[in-house]
Amino acid sequence: MRSEKEMFDLILGVAKQDERIRAVYMNGSRANPNAKKDIFQDYDIVYVVKETASFIANPEWKTIFGDPIIFQEPDRLDRSRGMDINYDEGYTYLMQFTDGNRIDLHLEPVEIMKESYKADGLTVPLLDKDHCLPNIQPPTDKKHWVKKPSYADYYCTCNNFWWVAPYCAKGLWRKEILYTIEVMNSHVRQELLTMLSWRAGIEKDFKISVGKAHKYLKQYMQDEEWERLMQSFNMGSYESAWEALLVTCELFEKVALEVGEKLGYEYNTEEAHRSFKFIKHIKNLPEDAKEIC
Repeated sequence: MRSEKEMFDLILGVAKQDERIRAVYMNGSRANPNAKKDIFQDYDIVYVVKETASFIANPEWKTIFGDPIIFQEPDRLDRSRGMDINYDEGYTYLMQFTDGNRIDLHLEPVEIMKESYKADGLTVPLLDKDHCLPNIQPPTDKKHWVKKPSYADYYCTCNNFWWVAPYCAKGLWRKEILYTIEVMNSHVRQELLTMLSWRAGIEKDFKISVGKAHKYLKQYMQDEEWERLMQSFNMGSYESAWEALLVTCELFEKVALEVGEKLGYEYNTEEAHRSFKFIKHIKNLPEDAKEIC
C-alpha cells in the first residue's frame, strides 16, 4: 500500500505538472484534526482548474493515479439518468485502487471555487499557483458539532418517535417484516440516535461531533447501553424484530428522560406510556384478531 507521503507526492506532482490545474485543496477526514487516522481514510481532493472539458474528453488521464479496482463518475451517471448536470461547473472521480488507497477527486473551476471554498470548515490548502485560494481559518469540525436542541426540537423528536414506533408493531402483526425494518431504520431508530447524540453533546458542552452516520457515538455510551442499541438492529426474524422494537422503545425513554432533565425540558410521559402500551397490546393480539381493542 502506498504511504501517505507517496499519495500526497503523487496528487501534488500531477497538479504541479499540469498547467490546467491552478490550485489544490483537501476536505474530509484527513483535514479533520479530531478524526482518527486509519488505513481506510480517503483522500478527498479538489483540483481547482481552468476548465473541466479537456479532462472529461480524455478518460485515460486519471489512470496516472494508480491501478483501479473500480472507478465511479457520479456526474456522468446522473446525467445518463436524465438529470440536468452541468459538467462546466465541476466533475468528480471516485477512485478505489488495488493497493487499498482511494481518492475522491473533484475538478472545480476557479469561478466556482470562489463561491464554495469557505463553505466547509474542514479545508486544507495544499497548492496555490496563482494565490487564488481565499484566506481561511485552520480546519475545524465545529460545523459538525452536535447542536443543542430547542424545546421544540426535543418535543418533536419524542412525539415523532412515539407516533411512528407503533407502525413497526402494526407491520410485525401483519407479517410485513420488510416494511417494519424500513420504518425502524429510516425513522424510529434515527430518533433514538438523535437523542443519544444530544446526550453526548450535553456531556461535552456541545463541542463534539458524533461523525457521519453517528459513527463515533459508541465512545459516548456505556457498554450495556451500546449492547442494547446493537440489539435494535437484530431484525432477522419476527421474534427478534419484536425484541428489537421493545428494546428501542425502552432505550429511547431512558435517554429522552435524561436529556429532558439535563436541559430542563418536560418529557411527555403519559403520551410515551400510552404509545408503548399500545405497541405491547398489538404484540399480544392473536393473528386472527377482528378488532384492535
